Amino acid sequence: MRMMLIYYLLAVNVLTFIVYGVDKWKARRGRWRVPEATLMGLAALGGSVGAWLAMQLFRHKTQKKKFRYGVPALFVLQVAAVVLFINMIHQVG
Repeated sequence: MRMMLIYYLLAVNVLTFIVYGVDKWKARRGRWRVPEATLMGLAALGGSVGAWLAMQLFRHKTQKKKFRYGVPALFVLQVAAVVLFINMIHQVG
């Protein structure tokens, strides 16, 4: 069960990082953009690390308060959820 969680988090964070990068690429070229709800949704689904890394590397969405404060807040919540999940597994198993 723990390995499934690790694989999921790895996959969602890689996907989130790529989508943020694609959105920045499109922004520079004046093309159709990825909706902000999609970007935040990916971060909320466990991709907060990928979102934060992409924001720093690509300098993307760093001026928007929703992202500047929302992504780190999601990260804190996700870490707490993972810790609780791992503790529950240890108590059951």
